[in-house]
Amino acid sequence: MPLTILCISGYEKGHDFMRECKEKGCRVLLLTSKSLEDASWPKESIDEIFYIADKNKEWEIKEVIYGISYVARKEKIDRIVALDDYDVEKAAALREHLRVPGMGDTTTRYFRDKLAMRIRAKETGIPVPEFLHVLNYDAINKFARSVTFPYIIKPRLLAGAHGLKKVNNTEELWNRINELGDEKSFFLMERFIPGNIYHVDSIVYENEIRFALASKYGKPPFEVAHLGKVFTSRTVKRGSATEQRLLELNEKVLKAMGLVRGVSHTEFIEADEVRQDSVQPRRDGKFYFLETSARVGGAHLSNLVEAASGINLWREWAKIEILRGEGEYLYPEVKNDYAGIILSLAKQESPDLSAYNDDEIVWRLKKKNHAGLIVKSESYKRVEELIESYTKRFYKDFFATQPMKERPGD
Repeated sequence: MPLTILCISGYEKGHDFMRECKEKGCRVLLLTSKSLEDASWPKESIDEIFYIADKNKEWEIKEVIYGISYVARKEKIDRIVALDDYDVEKAAALREHLRVPGMGDTTTRYFRDKLAMRIRAKETGIPVPEFLHVLNYDAINKFARSVTFPYIIKPRLLAGAHGLKKVNNTEELWNRINELGDEKSFFLMERFIPGNIYHVDSIVYENEIRFALASKYGKPPFEVAHLGKVFTSRTVKRGSATEQRLLELNEKVLKAMGLVRGVSHTEFIEADEVRQDSVQPRRDGKFYFLETSARVGGAHLSNLVEAASGINLWREWAKIEILRGEGEYLYPEVKNDYAGIILSLAKQESPDLSAYNDDEIVWRLKKKNHAGLIVKSESYKRVEELIESYTKRFYKDFFATQPMKERPGD
């Protein structure tokens, strides 16, 4: 009897996941937002779609449980998968309630709650920036006396750069904390560390990392979102000391957090250090863990991974969810190309990228008021050259910016 897989997503994504499930003979159900009723879902691969009313993109867990429990009267649901980071807790709550196998509430915390994952990392010896739960006032004052500003105050459960606020002194710190009101316990504060930010995108099966690719952001996502910058990322040079260190740390993180199977997007920072005898920063060589997740990375990073490696993370994730340890997991041969991605808000509704015609371009973003490209090459240097050149051109040709929303859906 075919498996029935319930996919949950408050955003339009995961098309290839659902296609792979359908091609493998599964029955595919989708729970999504009513506002996405006209989205271009791969309906040929979805047996039934259920909609839930939007409330600033936040669904009440109880409403989700009631709705899917009603569906389960006629459907035997074998797998529940959250395609978006904001739906991971909902999927875990449903698994717990319906007793469907998969990641439960406790482990989910390590992949959603930024405070929980930092505490766990620190307990297992993984370097993290100094941090504190925004809770006890005495502890906050002690932290402010002992840890150098600036800090980042960030929400524990939002994704990406939403809700992040940089504070530079005690006055700004308490102003922000007071702004949060009764929400403050849902936030943490940590020392802001300038430096290069990297991400490692992984496939895990039966507690073993089967695939991992390290990449480096151009500008930190915080700067892109809050200061208005062009977004870029590119593959780290293979065989380099940087790649080796990132892959080792990534393995420690995923083992510490307890990811048994699935995909993950994990971020690290390589800290800058200012020498006492110079105003010029230099790398101190130390990497810190920033955050992890049990999902495919956003901002089209799955397309970047596929361009560099030939691995489609969405399809591989689907294979893993279907198997769930009951068979051998095999993935396609990995290519060792290099790839880079560039994305920007555009001042034009339909930006013209025809002048970008290098042979290395393998993907173009099709989205209103956005411009984006992916390039790939066997040469690390060629990808670096193209991304640097395109970044300058994007600022001139397309770049636009708008204020970052406090929360998605605001």
